[in-house]
Amino acid sequence: MPNFGATEILIILFVVLLLFGSAKLPQLARSLGRSARILKTETRGLHDDTEPEQGTGTGEQATPVARPPALPQGEPLPGLPVPRHERSRLH
Repeated sequence: MPNFGATEILIILFVVLLLFGSAKLPQLARSLGRSARILKTETRGLHDDTEPEQGTGTGEQATPVARPPALPQGEPLPGLPVPRHERSRLH
């Protein structure tokens, strides 16, 4: 992997400034930060999902979580607003 010196980094920053302009650079940095934050939380969530559940050590198994019953196709979820384009279809 090549070593970047101060001159190379300044040239790269100058080219980025020319391409995006000074007004777009803060927006670009903000979106990069958001993307990195989202990636970090998603990988943490994947890591948490793949860890085996720790038992109490007494040989007991974890109780499975019951899933809620499935709603019939086309029915809205209770407590959620129905979009306007679907209101006429439900009545």
